[in-house]
Amino acid sequence: MADLPLNMTKIAFGCESAADLRARLEAQSPEARITTRYLPTRAKEMEGGSLFWIHAHMIVGRSPILGFEQKEDGRFWVRLEPTLIPVAPMPRRAHQGWRYLAGKDAPADLGSGGDGSEALPGHLVSELAKLGLV
Repeated sequence: MADLPLNMTKIAFGCESAADLRARLEAQSPEARITTRYLPTRAKEMEGGSLFWIHAHMIVGRSPILGFEQKEDGRFWVRLEPTLIPVAPMPRRAHQGWRYLAGKDAPADLGSGGDGSEALPGHLVSELAKLGLV
């Protein structure tokens, strides 16, 4: 079995909903960019990976990572496909900046390997997580 790519998680700061995040990403076509202070030390492992977006303490979607590029001010761009691919909602605590997410721990895309009917709505998963049931 081939190694799964390394991913990252980030809070969808300032977005009121997943639809708002999707609109922000799509408005940046042909590629979306976010800024980070440092190049991830494991950037090479992220080739083929995704940035998983957290909204309201839930991972709600992912944007494939195109690469990293240094800016003139010394910071780095995280270059992304300007799309939000919905994933099975997964509880995730808020954090500052970004965090690594191993491929084996990443939620599955909705509609990949099933009709998505087994996925619960995000608000329901959040309530179940508060009760320690998921």
